[in-house]
Amino acid sequence: MTAAPLAVRNATLKFGGVTALDDVSITVNDDELLAIIGPNGAGKTSLLNVTAGFYRPQKGCVELSGKDVTGRRVDQIARHGLARTFQGTHLFAGQTVVENIMIGRHMLMKSNVIQAFFQYGTVMREESEHREAAEEIIDFLEIEAIRNRPVGTLGYGLRKRVDLGRALAQEPSILLMDEPMAGMNSEEKEDLARFILDVREARKIPVVLVEHDMGVVMDLADRIVVLDFGRVIAEGTPEEIQKDPAVIKAYLG
Repeated sequence: MTAAPLAVRNATLKFGGVTALDDVSITVNDDELLAIIGPNGAGKTSLLNVTAGFYRPQKGCVELSGKDVTGRRVDQIARHGLARTFQGTHLFAGQTVVENIMIGRHMLMKSNVIQAFFQYGTVMREESEHREAAEEIIDFLEIEAIRNRPVGTLGYGLRKRVDLGRALAQEPSILLMDEPMAGMNSEEKEDLARFILDVREARKIPVVLVEHDMGVVMDLADRIVVLDFGRVIAEGTPEEIQKDPAVIKAYLG
């Protein structure tokens, strides 16, 4: 049986006397969009931070395709196939759209400075291949018209799209998205929601989505996990979650 793209098992994370995660377990299946919801302070971002290697849990483990990556550095976990977008865009404002997406290719590049000096042809071929991959992502996200514009000149919705492109440039086997719709208007949300669905359906990349917009969650998610005070209080389809008494009391109200 093939291992799940992502499994977090019995994760407990404490900061002094505060328990951010209390024995939390989630599994993400192939081609699945899993949403994580809950009130502010429920542990949603802490769960993403444990998964991506920003925090090491005091208990439990994180597995990517069956490999235990608990305690690995962020860059090592990224090399195992995990990419992430953040609540704010982590982009270089003075660089162009295509340059920012190429930054996402960096960890896939094999050439170094010495090879660039002695093996110029090989390095140039590799550079061309990575640029071709970046251009394909630009086409996928429908941002060809702004490919050469500095990111700092773009509206917030387009910057979020570029941030998604940077994450996709890593060729991830799983994508974490932390409140991607925050700060967007309804038109921008609709556009980004379409691309998130395409990531799962066309590119076959499982997605873990932390989001407060319940309309977006109910439309996009295959399955939902609900956190409250660092614990999983419910898990199920959108229809099941909407009817769950514990969820209604804690969050949907």
